[in-house]
Amino acid sequence: MKLILILIVTLLLNSCIPESNNKYLTYQNLIILSDMSDRISNKDFPEKDILEIKKIIQYFEKECVKPGEKIGDKSSIHFSPFSQKNIFSVDLDKIVNLGDKQSFINSTGKYELNGLKEKLLEFEKIITQKYGSINDKGIDLLSILLEKIQNENMIKKDKIITDGIDTTFVSYENHIYILTDGYLEYTLKTDNHQFRFGPSKIIQLRTYCKKNNINVENALTLNTNLGLIPIKNELNKYINIHVLETHERDFNKKTQNYDNQIGYRDNEILEQVWKKWINESGFKNFEWERY
Repeated sequence: MKLILILIVTLLLNSCIPESNNKYLTYQNLIILSDMSDRISNKDFPEKDILEIKKIIQYFEKECVKPGEKIGDKSSIHFSPFSQKNIFSVDLDKIVNLGDKQSFINSTGKYELNGLKEKLLEFEKIITQKYGSINDKGIDLLSILLEKIQNENMIKKDKIITDGIDTTFVSYENHIYILTDGYLEYTLKTDNHQFRFGPSKIIQLRTYCKKNNINVENALTLNTNLGLIPIKNELNKYINIHVLETHERDFNKKTQNYDNQIGYRDNEILEQVWKKWINESGFKNFEWERY
């Protein structure tokens, strides 16, 4: 009889415990980093960069935030020249109150004239101004990239929110978009040794490939001295890297032909060098995008 009573009480208690409701949510964290070195002295590139950045902004608004459709979005977008600290952000994660967040996203109520739409227009305006005022002579691009990842709190980590019953698993997709000419350069802090993958290294790698009758990927695997030393960071595993490359260096505008055959062109070599460095440095994903 005692055992039966215990079983009945246990069943009653279990029936009173509300069923947990777990949620899995994913948001986007978009970071635009622009190389404003002498590459932008070519009058075509600032305009090309800005048009590409506008596409990223439109993606953020229409596909990530979705005003009028989505509720409670926590996505964010940031812009910074490599040579400066993060100068402007639109971060929905910072608006905690859901009512305020939706008013901001839809530019209604107290945010009617200062909501998402207006902030993104301001975002574009600041970027255009920066392209008109900055011209860096030389950039230690990879060193600055690693420093920004480590020290500027741009990268968001996944988190778990629970009230004791329901649990929400929040994950962030961190995307860094790098607008550059593809050259890699950085200085090792340990011995102040500088590594640069520029024109002379491209020629060296191309010559090695032709001499040994192998492609660039295999050459970098067989001879590690032809590439760059990877730099690992605990945050790298959370980051998707997109390199947006604008300049076909060995394309001859007069003849409308390339100086080198397919597989040995400058951009193809740089893509493989970037890819190997990104993978060995432990980043989540890599995309090389020409535009």
